[in-house]
Amino acid sequence: MKNLLVKTMVGIFMFSMVTLAFSTNSNAEKRITFGGGPAGGTFQVVANAIQVYQPVKDIEGINVKAQTSAGSVENLRKTNAGKQDMSVVYSGHVWLGRNGKMKNDPRKYEDVLAVAWLYGAPAQLVVRAGSGIKSVKDLVGKKVGVGNAGSGAFANCELFFTHMGVWENIERNAMGYNDAAAAFGNNQLDAFWLFTAFPSGAVIMAAQTNDIGLVDLNADAEASGFYETYPYFGKLSVPAGTYKGVDYEAPSFQDSALWVANSKVSADVVYNLLSAVYTDEGLKHMVEQKKTFKNMSLETGATNIVTPFHPGAEKFWREKGMLK
Repeated sequence: MKNLLVKTMVGIFMFSMVTLAFSTNSNAEKRITFGGGPAGGTFQVVANAIQVYQPVKDIEGINVKAQTSAGSVENLRKTNAGKQDMSVVYSGHVWLGRNGKMKNDPRKYEDVLAVAWLYGAPAQLVVRAGSGIKSVKDLVGKKVGVGNAGSGAFANCELFFTHMGVWENIERNAMGYNDAAAAFGNNQLDAFWLFTAFPSGAVIMAAQTNDIGLVDLNADAEASGFYETYPYFGKLSVPAGTYKGVDYEAPSFQDSALWVANSKVSADVVYNLLSAVYTDEGLKHMVEQKKTFKNMSLETGATNIVTPFHPGAEKFWREKGMLK
């Protein structure tokens, strides 16, 4: 009888501990995984900046964790699958994915919804001054750095160069910007492509060892009907003097880097994060992390977006008068 009583008491104790553990776990903060990009890249700066901002840390019930990734395309796929709750993805990839037009991938990524516009990322094609390369078409037979495989830079390079009919006719080198700048400096590349905000550290590095030039990519885009085929791209010029020796304006085109979220993320979570970041203090914090974010504001946050908003974002931007 005594042994039975002891066993019963032990059983009650163990049950109570399991119940307590379950209760504690159920009240724990929900981890919100925020996909950035390669270490040192602007995408990763976004994710890190939001993770470390104190008002974001103070939001009850969530714990934002930045996670590195290969870049825009990987973020699109992981966010759609729910492996990342939020991430940074180029507007073009959100549009292509939603419409089943990704390269060699007819799947429709419809669970990736826009939260906010972050910054514009222009295409830049670096060549040697006096090389005679005035157009993408002049790259035929040349060695070209085309960005990291899986990155937005690579995907947009493939998109544009394929549109221009040269993708299959160049010697492609898939590599990051700094590696490409180093290879360019060692005469291992004739040109390298970037899709990032300016000024780029990699281009600055290339200009220290070579006299460089930037190709007028807007001229190619306009002449080939690129803007009509891909309506999410907009025109933008790299101002004269941005890089050493490039004393002329270099017309180009840009995509928009978007903050996106999986459709199943709570509307309250998205709304609360926007409410924390899109304040005077929050926007100042972002610019302190990188000057690329200087154009982030309430006025720009709902612009340059051609795909549906997340319900939490839609509520936020409507309340701010930025959506009708």
